[in-house]
Amino acid sequence: MSFASIEFLIFFAVVLGGTWFIEFQFSTRVKECFLLLASYFFYGYWDWRFCFLLLFVTVSSYFSAKHHKKKAVFVTGVVVPLVVLGFFKYFNFFLSSVAAVIGKDPGALRIILPVGISFYTFQALSYVIDTHREKIPVENDFVKLALYISFFPQLVAGPIVRAADFLPQLREDRKVSFDNIKWGIQVFTFGLFKKIVLADHISVFVDDVYSKPVAFHWTAIVLATVSYSLQIYFDFSGYSDMAIGCAKCLGYDFNKNFNLPYISQSVTEFWRRWHISLSTWLKEYLYIPLGGNRKGKARQYLNLMITMLLGGLWHGANWTFVFWGGINGLALCADKLRHDKKRTGVLRWLKILATFIFITFTWIFFRADSFSTAKTVLKGIFTLQDGIHQPFVWSFVALAFLAVATLAAEIKARKAKTDTNGYYPILNLSKVWGLTVFFIVLGLIVGLAYTGENPFVYFQF
Repeated sequence: MSFASIEFLIFFAVVLGGTWFIEFQFSTRVKECFLLLASYFFYGYWDWRFCFLLLFVTVSSYFSAKHHKKKAVFVTGVVVPLVVLGFFKYFNFFLSSVAAVIGKDPGALRIILPVGISFYTFQALSYVIDTHREKIPVENDFVKLALYISFFPQLVAGPIVRAADFLPQLREDRKVSFDNIKWGIQVFTFGLFKKIVLADHISVFVDDVYSKPVAFHWTAIVLATVSYSLQIYFDFSGYSDMAIGCAKCLGYDFNKNFNLPYISQSVTEFWRRWHISLSTWLKEYLYIPLGGNRKGKARQYLNLMITMLLGGLWHGANWTFVFWGGINGLALCADKLRHDKKRTGVLRWLKILATFIFITFTWIFFRADSFSTAKTVLKGIFTLQDGIHQPFVWSFVALAFLAVATLAAEIKARKAKTDTNGYYPILNLSKVWGLTVFFIVLGLIVGLAYTGENPFVYFQF
């Protein structure tokens, strides 16, 4: 069940109305059970068998945390989610990699990749590790822990919510309110616009070029490469916005997952602004435990490379993702060597442009299904390949939309005398002008929406 579907809108309306009714008539326990059942229904809508895997990870995390002082139990709590993730996502990948080395094909199992497995296993891992470190108390209430791991807004594509941020909210008397609904619906709508109006239209052009790059003119390949930078941002940040909006309607808060990443002046800054929940997760649970920057420069660079290589592998079972992570890791190491400072004025925008060009280059390996495709794309660009010219208007529309949003953030930051930060254009729906603008946006979504089947990019991760 995709957020960008009529089925989900009906489902969410039922859940929101049911939650509101339960809050007035029954206890908080009933509401938690209702939301837990709704989350499992949402997850089982793809394949009911996945629910047993989700439950298994939850049960393992629950008992591991309760006995976290026993090293063997703690290790089990960490290993179980990793094994589950490794088997379902990487078993055939590693099998084929070994086969390529030894020159024999042992065959492959037909393993279905459960939706969202990369996200909920990371949430389970962070909970077990945080309880072992005694950063958060053990959650003795199984229903609360199960709801934390399976809560449907963030279940299949993030953001990766930390137990320290969400479990305390379950202990508070949080309720559905009109103010929360007004805020949440607007954020959801903003994300929906980014997904089905911008990202999905761009994907048609990008898919066309990447399916046979040898047929296109180099300018079309460049435009498709830039377009993919826009597509993946609008697609994934759109999903995050919709998840944040859904949670807010139900009374819960998620942290922002994107912060205008394409105004970054360096790759280091980009990774502070892009997929923030994953970046902070990798930093806290991988980079710092490896030693971070505490054991000298050489070790710091090694730790950065290990973190980014594994971060690339997290995104997909393909060596192109590992290579993509490696390129970003090298860039992060280069940033550390330069001790670069943020610039202002023209120099700032030149650095932003240089960073965007580099990130766009790395997205080629992220988007390409193989090194062969990536090589063909690069060859087409650098040899000024002749072929089909295909200017695509939606790419320019999306770029204009991003430019306007960035400019609005810049103006707001200058007025507040703070650094540029992303924000949600929340309207006052109690005013006629606010309702008018909101319904105009809804009309644009209905009138301009891409109606083809196009799942969220991060569903495959």
